[in-house]
Amino acid sequence: MVYPVKRQLRLTATNEDYRVAKLAALAIGIHVLEAALPSPLPGIKPGLANIVTLIVFALYGIRFASWVSLLRVFVGSLIIGTFLSPTFVLSLSGAVASVLVLWVYSQWRLKSLSVFGLAILMSIAHMSAQLIMVYWLFIPHEALFVLSPVFMTAALVFGVFNGFIAVKVTSRLNQHAYPTSS
Repeated sequence: MVYPVKRQLRLTATNEDYRVAKLAALAIGIHVLEAALPSPLPGIKPGLANIVTLIVFALYGIRFASWVSLLRVFVGSLIIGTFLSPTFVLSLSGAVASVLVLWVYSQWRLKSLSVFGLAILMSIAHMSAQLIMVYWLFIPHEALFVLSPVFMTAALVFGVFNGFIAVKVTSRLNQHAYPTSS
């Protein structure tokens, strides 16, 4: 019996692929760690993995940030065991909303908006998308939006916190990339 020759598909990883993989692994690790932490209120988490997305955007642009964010959600949910669950849907909707904020920023080049401001907008977009998805898919009742001030306040607080960390990290990384002579 003669067997047909199988063709092999060879994929070659580029330096960019390795960079995305390393950064996504960092974001996934933070995502998994954060999932193990108790939540201060149901549905409220600090979104620490989004700091990685913001830093990646500041250093490498929207394409890298999109990959890191989406890989974090998909792989993180597979590790935690929430893939295709309501938690996954909410996480994905928040990540997509955050990346959309970054995309709009990258298209309009809003110079007056800093990394700190982007972190706050991303956090608010993330929470807004999750509230809309909860309403649309799980609890289609207007009373859900009575909780909006609590969730938006949490988004603002965590956005400020995450923005502060992202600014510190990006400035430190930029110092190492472009050292100043004293």
